[in-house]
Amino acid sequence: MEKMPRVLVVDDDSDFVESLRMILENRSYEVITAYDGVEGLRKAKEESPDLIILDVMMPNKDGYAVCHELKADPEYSSIPILLLTAVASNIPTTKYTQRMGMEIEADDYIDKPVAPSELAKRAEALLQ
Repeated sequence: MEKMPRVLVVDDDSDFVESLRMILENRSYEVITAYDGVEGLRKAKEESPDLIILDVMMPNKDGYAVCHELKADPEYSSIPILLLTAVASNIPTTKYTQRMGMEIEADDYIDKPVAPSELAKRAEALLQ
């Protein structure tokens, strides 16, 4: 039997995490979840997922910091990371910029709001 791809979803919006989990599980992915950057980083190192879907604006440690830390570590740098962000719509009210997103070594970058089905398509492309 073929191993199911493992996807770590890290986002502080639990409703979004649950809807994404259902879509990914329906596409035969094993889904691991985390609700802030610190927990996401720990689970990435414990679980060694095949893909990480990572929100930028989160408590404790933002997605840029988590992405940077993982990409700087040779043990985890090959795991594709899809960054999710509402930064474009929040630039006037946040410390984040789109340039910060491009400077981070994420493998793909998508603005929120995003349809979970579109996100699943992007995830599939990164897992190929």
